[in-house]
Amino acid sequence: MNYHLGLLVLFVVLSGCSQRMYDVAYPTLSDGKYDSEFPYRNASSQLAAVSETIKMVNVIAYYKTYRFAVSDGIQREDLTRALAEEKAISTDYFNETASGTATVIDREGRRVAVLTCAHTVNFPDTVISLFPHSSQTIQSVAFKEKQINYIRDLPEGGDLDILAMDPAIDVAVLGQTFSVPVEGFLPVFHYPLGQGKALEWGAFVYVIGYPMGYQMITKGIVSSPNRDGQGSFLIDAPFNRGFSGGVVLAIRDGVPNFELVGMAKSVAADYENIIIPEPQSSGQRYDPHLPYTGDLFVKSNVVIKYGITHVISAELIQNFFARYQADLEQKGFYFRHLQPPN
Repeated sequence: MNYHLGLLVLFVVLSGCSQRMYDVAYPTLSDGKYDSEFPYRNASSQLAAVSETIKMVNVIAYYKTYRFAVSDGIQREDLTRALAEEKAISTDYFNETASGTATVIDREGRRVAVLTCAHTVNFPDTVISLFPHSSQTIQSVAFKEKQINYIRDLPEGGDLDILAMDPAIDVAVLGQTFSVPVEGFLPVFHYPLGQGKALEWGAFVYVIGYPMGYQMITKGIVSSPNRDGQGSFLIDAPFNRGFSGGVVLAIRDGVPNFELVGMAKSVAADYENIIIPEPQSSGQRYDPHLPYTGDLFVKSNVVIKYGITHVISAELIQNFFARYQADLEQKGFYFRHLQPPN
């Protein structure tokens, strides 16, 4: 046997062995189910393409506050904007901010729409505070003057309107029709909407979002599949502020068969109130060895319980688009790939 013929025989033998090893090592990759093993091949190019469709959405809500004297005796049923202007003993302004993750799901011509969690953009129109010793008399009221939802990568400041929102399932769609085309630089998420109910214990998923303002990808394992009868589930992926709205991708029969099976919603947390000294604008630290004689303040802290992330299922997202389809199409937005099949 000459040298070249020997190499050919060796290659054929090794190829046959590799195929047999593949069949033994990955026998479930053709079973039609979502994979529970780590991907057997490189998925970096697909994940990089998906990450281009994932954006950070920022929200600022501006409020004007009116404060009243207890002697005015203003009740909820009497409260109007005109009455607040008339009776206020002082006024003030403040704003509330939030950030989360949004996915570009529609882009045609000058139109853009993104999918995110409702709680990221759902700020109340009115905030009322009552006097401490009265369950009815209003101490102050804050009216929302305006709200800005924006994505930096978009033109004209990236301001987006709330096209549809359902706080009960925590899903919202934001969109805008700009004065310039956006097709040239804004990729659209193109993988199909999957089935949360088809996930099993231990299914492997990727999560992409903007925790703490940084675009990141992490992995997780599914627990409590279909925990609410509507396909929702838990994953053990780390979660930080800003991850809300991040896509959860499962793999069906190997890479590159990604499917959107849900959207990261929230993390388990405990709330605690602690007593703190008066904040010092100078940044000077208190000496713990000296008695403190100043004012005390109550600070509310959120203690995140990492490793228990709640996910909105693909089924709930499908139902959302089915219910709001007419309204969205009337505004010029179409999401055929995110609607339930006939």
